Amino acid sequence: MKTLIIIGMGNPGEQYAHTRHNIGFMAADAWTQGAKAPWRNRYKGLFRNMIYQEQSFRAKDTDIYIIKPQTYMNRSGDAVVQALKNIKKKTTDEQTDIIAIVDEYNFPVGRVHLRRGGSSGGHNGIESVITSLGTDDFWRLRCGIGREFGTGGLVDYVLSPFSADQKFLVPAMIERVCSSLDTIVDVGPERAMNIINSST
Repeated sequence: MKTLIIIGMGNPGEQYAHTRHNIGFMAADAWTQGAKAPWRNRYKGLFRNMIYQEQSFRAKDTDIYIIKPQTYMNRSGDAVVQALKNIKKKTTDEQTDIIAIVDEYNFPVGRVHLRRGGSSGGHNGIESVITSLGTDDFWRLRCGIGREFGTGGLVDYVLSPFSADQKFLVPAMIERVCSSLDTIVDVGPERAMNIINSST
C-alpha cells in the first residue's frame, strides 16, 4: 500500500476564498466534489480521508488524504506536520508522497506543472512546509496565476481575485489540476510528472 497526502494551499475565510493564493483550496474542493467523506476539522485544517470504493477514486493500493490548512498560508507547515504524524500512526504503508497544490506567479494563468523538491521560490506556504517537515523533498503541483504586478506588488496581487481577463481561464485550470491528481493516483507522481508537464 501507498499513502498520498494532498495539501490544498490557501487562506481560511470568505475574504480570501476567491483570491489567487487560494487556488489550492479551489482545486481540492473541485477534486473531492461529490465524495461521501465529509471535511472534518482536524490537524489544524479541514481534512478528508477518501473512501476508495467511490467511483471517482480507482486506486485500490493507495490511501488518499486531503487537507486544507486553516492556519493561514504562512503557517501551513503546522497543519501538514500534524496530519502527517497522525496518518503515520494509523498506517504501515511503505511509501508516502505529499502533493502540495500551490499558486505559481511565474506561470501564466492556466498552466499546471508538477515538480519534486527544490526551494520555496519565495512562496511563504511552501517555505513553511519545508521548515516544518525539515526537508524540501515533497511534490508541488503548481498552478499559474500570472505576473501582472509591479515592484512590491506581489502580496496585494496574490491576495486579490483573478482579474476579468484571467477569470475565464480558471475553470479549465482547475479541471487540469483534477485530471493531474487522477493521473498521480493512477500511475504515481514519478510517472505522472512527464504526462502532466507535457500536456500544459
